[in-house]
Amino acid sequence: MPQLQQKIGELEDLSSAPDFWFDQERARRVNKKINYLRKTIENWSQIEKSVEDLGHLAELNQQERDAAIGKDVKNKLVELREQYEEYRLRTLLSGPYDDHDCLLSIHAGAGGTDAQDWAQMLLRMYLRYSEKNGYQVEMVDKSEGGEAGIKSVVLEISGPYAFGHFKGEAGVHRLIRLSPYNPAHTRETSFALVEVLPELEQHEELAINPKDLKIEVSTARGHGGQSVNTTYSAVRITHIPTGIKASIQNERSQAQNKARALKIIQGKLRLLEEQKRQAEKLKIRGEFHSAEWGNQIRSYTLHPYKLVKDHRSGYETSAAEDVLEGNLNQFIASNLEYQKSKTAAVHD
Repeated sequence: MPQLQQKIGELEDLSSAPDFWFDQERARRVNKKINYLRKTIENWSQIEKSVEDLGHLAELNQQERDAAIGKDVKNKLVELREQYEEYRLRTLLSGPYDDHDCLLSIHAGAGGTDAQDWAQMLLRMYLRYSEKNGYQVEMVDKSEGGEAGIKSVVLEISGPYAFGHFKGEAGVHRLIRLSPYNPAHTRETSFALVEVLPELEQHEELAINPKDLKIEVSTARGHGGQSVNTTYSAVRITHIPTGIKASIQNERSQAQNKARALKIIQGKLRLLEEQKRQAEKLKIRGEFHSAEWGNQIRSYTLHPYKLVKDHRSGYETSAAEDVLEGNLNQFIASNLEYQKSKTAAVHD
């Protein structure tokens, strides 16, 4: 709570500056953060009051407690537990860009049509999670698969602490199932790569030497109308010193696609800089990691048994269908706790 109050004070000092409203988009973001933090403090206060109201139950023996707890109280306890877990999670979101919106990309990896279908399943999972948790999603770019699914997609996700919640999803996701695209329906393993980048505000962007950028244009593919397919609107940008790449083709104009691709390049460079500063081993270069065996952060097994396991935190569940329906809160919370303990160990 004191940390949240301090953050609100810092943001209020920023909002009192004479030139605060010169950049209206930035001002909107700052006010949105202030309101969010105030709401978080208010909710914590409500939780503390509920705990106090229910605290007398702990003083009773089991028989008295069972008699005292009616349906309404049981429902209140369930609600209280859910609220506690939600706001406990928010206390773990203290990274420099955790409160930012984010760009989430999914790329089909090894596995052919099955992998493209798997990428589509992950897209659906993240859209469901966003819907359940009140995030707004815009599909920035999408490349359809040949037979089914998608080759890649880029989402812009907006909402309180979007990057903080989604950042732990970055990495290779592995699916094990009976293939619906194999005539023999044999057991197949598919991979997809997820990238998550903070959406930077203008004052946070890095100065990039234009000579360090290789910009290629081509005709766009897929949906967008006939005019898109007959103009050179698709843009691919490579940051030569690092090899980081970004490709966008969905917008109708080359200028719009270029702006979107540069935003992705900026996010990758800033995240790379932050990870270097923290002396972490994870590299961000080109397509991050190859989407194949050995690099997965999470496995989703649908056959011969059902299990979803995160290989970093160790959290797992047999409710695979629930996870694919967007119920990711436990995975996100466990990974945030794991990363916090890992960071603490480094500083000790």
